[in-house]
Amino acid sequence: MSQFDLTDEQRQIQEMAQQFTADAITPHAAEWDEKHIFPRDTIRQAAELGFGSIYVSEESGGIGLGRLEAALIMEAMAYGCPSTSAFISIHNMTAWMIDRFGSQAVKDKYLPEMVTMARIGSYCLTEPGSGSDAAALKTRAVRDGDHYVVTGSKAFISGGGENENYICMVRTGPNTPEGNGPKGISCLVIEKEMAGVSFGAQEKKLGWHSQPTAQVNFDGVRVPVENLVGGEGEGFRIAMMGLDGGRLNIGACSLGGAQRCLDEAVNYTKERKQFGAAIADFQNTQFMLADMETELQAARMLLYAAAVKVTENAPDKTKFAAMAKRLATDSGSSIVDRALQLHGGYGYLQDYPIERFWRDLRVHSILEGTNQVMRMIVGRELTRQ
Repeated sequence: MSQFDLTDEQRQIQEMAQQFTADAITPHAAEWDEKHIFPRDTIRQAAELGFGSIYVSEESGGIGLGRLEAALIMEAMAYGCPSTSAFISIHNMTAWMIDRFGSQAVKDKYLPEMVTMARIGSYCLTEPGSGSDAAALKTRAVRDGDHYVVTGSKAFISGGGENENYICMVRTGPNTPEGNGPKGISCLVIEKEMAGVSFGAQEKKLGWHSQPTAQVNFDGVRVPVENLVGGEGEGFRIAMMGLDGGRLNIGACSLGGAQRCLDEAVNYTKERKQFGAAIADFQNTQFMLADMETELQAARMLLYAAAVKVTENAPDKTKFAAMAKRLATDSGSSIVDRALQLHGGYGYLQDYPIERFWRDLRVHSILEGTNQVMRMIVGRELTRQ
């Protein structure tokens, strides 16, 4: 990326993702939402383009791109369906964690099928009693010979009950103040098929209807020690590094959804007539559209800049990822809300796509760290300087 523009290669990646979205996602997204269809076949088609392993290294079978390219792909797919794009983003985060921190044995064991999304990964950090206070997680893994015995539960897991691989943060530390803190957390790959793994009922959600969400339970699950990702005690650091990229992607999903709704609003207001004129001719409408466009472009520029920082491992990458996620998700929801208002009563109907995007984007300010936590991260960094 030059200072203010995309490279030719990045534009080609963006156009490929846009074409895939137009062909395979947008025509079906409303049905997926209405009927709660999990489009596994479409997701595997995305993996055929490399979108299941965007920043997995080429040595491990991925396409080895940076975080800006990943954001472009997620933004493009969210133009058709933010829920499906976000689901693919989460899988990419788990594949990257295995590739970046896993031993060769664990990479050989899981990445070939994750690259093709024959087996899909879920990120398991949140628990019923630990959301924003992620370091307080209770799921425990006790070493027993060449296995860990895992007991506990994870909540709000995208892919819960459907996905095959669960990349879980578990407590391996002793029952001491340090062992019960972030340094007592490790990362394990747990398989759906392992004895003792079970799932709660599918959650009934406001949005994100094209992807399954459920609690994941572990009742004395025996997990081979070789499934450890990184070393013992490194799980929390790995989880947080994964979230830097995850926050960029979820912000990109908000950008894609907001762009779609802004485009819909422009087209609708040019066609809809009131008081003898197109709504788009009214100055109030033009002011609303101008603010929506300005806020969208500002959020996009910050997110793209943050993505470059994460790719380059810049010292301030976490602060920029938090700022970009906060701005993109807040702005995205606000833009979609105004697009709905410009549609009037029609915006509230399922005949138009706006209400689906309004529902899907709302959760983006909660997951991958709430936007209040994003402010905490940025404020803490500022006061440390």
